[in-house]
Amino acid sequence: MSRVPSWLGQVGAELTRMSARLEERRAEAEADDEPVATTTGADIPPPPAYAPGVATRPDPVAAIPWGMRVAGEAAWRLLVLGGLLWVLMRVISSVQLVVMSFVIALLITALLQPTVVRLKGYGVPRGLATALTAIAGFVLMGLVGWFVVWQVMENIDDLSNRVTDGINELKQWLLNSPFHVTEDQINGIAKSLSDAVGSNTEEITSAGLQGVTVMVEFLTGMFLAMFSTLFLMYDGSKIWQWTLKLVPAQAREGVAGAGPRAWHTLTAYVRGTVLVALIDAIFIGLGLYFLDVPLAVPLAVFIFLGAFIPLVGAVISGALAVVVALVTQDVFTALMVLLVVLGVQQIEGHVLQPFILGRAVRVHPLAVVLAVAIGGLVAGIGGAVVAVPLVAVTNTVVGYLRAYSQEQDLRNSLSPHGPTPTEPRPTPAPVPAASVPPTSPTPTATPASAEAGDGTR
Repeated sequence: MSRVPSWLGQVGAELTRMSARLEERRAEAEADDEPVATTTGADIPPPPAYAPGVATRPDPVAAIPWGMRVAGEAAWRLLVLGGLLWVLMRVISSVQLVVMSFVIALLITALLQPTVVRLKGYGVPRGLATALTAIAGFVLMGLVGWFVVWQVMENIDDLSNRVTDGINELKQWLLNSPFHVTEDQINGIAKSLSDAVGSNTEEITSAGLQGVTVMVEFLTGMFLAMFSTLFLMYDGSKIWQWTLKLVPAQAREGVAGAGPRAWHTLTAYVRGTVLVALIDAIFIGLGLYFLDVPLAVPLAVFIFLGAFIPLVGAVISGALAVVVALVTQDVFTALMVLLVVLGVQQIEGHVLQPFILGRAVRVHPLAVVLAVAIGGLVAGIGGAVVAVPLVAVTNTVVGYLRAYSQEQDLRNSLSPHGPTPTEPRPTPAPVPAASVPPTSPTPTATPASAEAGDGTR
């Protein structure tokens, strides 16, 4: 019993020491938390309580004006799009032969597809209808090309003699003209031209070798275009349905509706352009024939082909006809040819194109000129030919997608619960098997979509 009090005393003493240590540690912690005043030889007093507070700096994003932020956001997106277009153009230029062949096949298919559909309507099987249409179309094109070459070879000697006579007449006219041109000056110009041709023999030879390469590429592209045309006419609907599977599901419905309208625009453009070009060639060719201009038929075919390049092709082909008439006949005949060409082209621009093409491929003349110029710079004559139908198809697609987006927004705004992420989207109707997309598209249920299909918006 005597040890109990001493044991309790030791426990109490130990608790007292522990309490003192805790108090010391608490005091040290509070001392560390207090701000330490910096000294420069003397203690600096703290700021008074009435001193104004320092304003915090604003967020850098908030400091930039709203307009500049919008411009910056748009700028980097445009840079990304520009880079994508540049890469796409580089890829297309590296496989330009394949791309141009496929585009030409699309144009030929748009021209021949209605015949396939009509034959199938008469009960002809699809394979036989495709074969008959392709054979007839390619044979007709081959006959036209052979006829043009034959006419040129038949009339080349007569044309050469007439050109020589025309040059001599021009020489005599210059000698008797008020420009005081002497025969020595004319002979000097002729000698300079002859020396230039002789000094550039190597370049002419290399140009001939390049011509062989171009011919090989032309034949390769022609066979690719024929092969692609056959499959586009036979399996166009399946190719279109497979292409739709590559489109994201959210945009598939809109693309499925825009495709048939784009095909309708392309078909209307090709058929209308062929009809207008044929009328131009016939009437201008008749004018050349009655005016006794040599090579009237080849010039008419050249005018027909030039009509596929809007504005530029008509000017070049008409100028060639006038030059041939001037060299082979006289000034009066050249003026008459000029009047015939201008008259037919005025009728084409103000009567034929609005009546035949209508509203399906209405494109502003400025857009036509810029498209032809850009297409010619990028891909030469082929690019100039396909530039305008590409612009017309793009105009139709953009107009339809805009109307489709507005309809979707209207439906979502009228929906009581609004769109939900899990709401299933309707499956687009299958494309009819009559076209690449079909030539007679199925309109959507709303009037705005039908109006967007004419390509005027």
